[in-house]
Amino acid sequence: MINQIYQLIKPKFINVKYNEENLNDKNKLVIRPNYMALCHADQRYYQGKRDPKVLSKKLPMALIHECVGIVISDRTNTYKVGQKVVMIPNQPPRASDEEFYENYMSGTHFLSSGYDGFMREFVVLPKDRVVEYDGVEDSVAAITEFISVGMHAMDRFMKNSHSKKDRIAIIGDGSLAYVMANIINYTLPNCEIIVIGRHWEKLELFSFAKERYITDDIPADLSFDHGVECCGGDGSGYAINDIIKYIKPQGSLVLMGVSEYNVNINTRDVLEKGLTLLGSSRSSRVDFEKAVEMLSNKKFERRFKNIINLETPVKNINDIHRVFATDLNTAFKTVFKWEV
Repeated sequence: MINQIYQLIKPKFINVKYNEENLNDKNKLVIRPNYMALCHADQRYYQGKRDPKVLSKKLPMALIHECVGIVISDRTNTYKVGQKVVMIPNQPPRASDEEFYENYMSGTHFLSSGYDGFMREFVVLPKDRVVEYDGVEDSVAAITEFISVGMHAMDRFMKNSHSKKDRIAIIGDGSLAYVMANIINYTLPNCEIIVIGRHWEKLELFSFAKERYITDDIPADLSFDHGVECCGGDGSGYAINDIIKYIKPQGSLVLMGVSEYNVNINTRDVLEKGLTLLGSSRSSRVDFEKAVEMLSNKKFERRFKNIINLETPVKNINDIHRVFATDLNTAFKTVFKWEV
């Protein structure tokens, strides 16, 4: 069957590729994309804000790795036709085990990073690369992959940090910081959450946090047990060093923001305080399952609706360009229905 794949050929230029798909594989199912969400990584590719050498290796490819869809065929007999599912972009050679995570395995590839993402007419995936969901609004379920990244970071943090978790600070006031604040609140409901950001209008959204501060007005006596860096970009180094400055000895520092360039950090205090730095990227199937479980809690589903800007449906290539342009002026997450 012929599949239409909407590929980014070069920055801001999208073309349709027609590909013959094998729908007779008894180990796979066919899914029609339904709702999608944009990620900063998608924007960097679309805007051409990656190293030209990287772009030359990655393109052409279809964008989007945050997507939910509807099962239209399942030869594995695992899901019913019409079942709503979250699609997992991580394609590992094997599943995670007790020691090693699938998202860091050699040979793993990621859809929308050198491989076609979900901007297609339909998607063919192995049965273990989808997670079903019910009772969650589709527009909210569309950011499940994004939430799963936070779930993975939380899992690594819980396994690698000391037991005292009374106060945890998050530096950043964007979508990732909001996700992490909610996951900490969900996982450790008695923990005091401190959020430090640059924009008070964004910090107001973190109403459930114990304390909120502007970056330039952090109290000199601030302290916390652990920290999470959610800034990325040029601000990564400053955010990491702020956490190092105020964190208590032997705390853990989770690094989640992506920077295109190397950043300088205060290693002297890292050593003197005996800190643990945890790098975290992407997620595995179990993190998707945890994210869906969290979204099934109506309190958190309502909270996540606060960071979603629901665009009008995408029906053609011009609409694709429109949502990428609109996203540049959106404070948090851009979500849209896929009707191409």
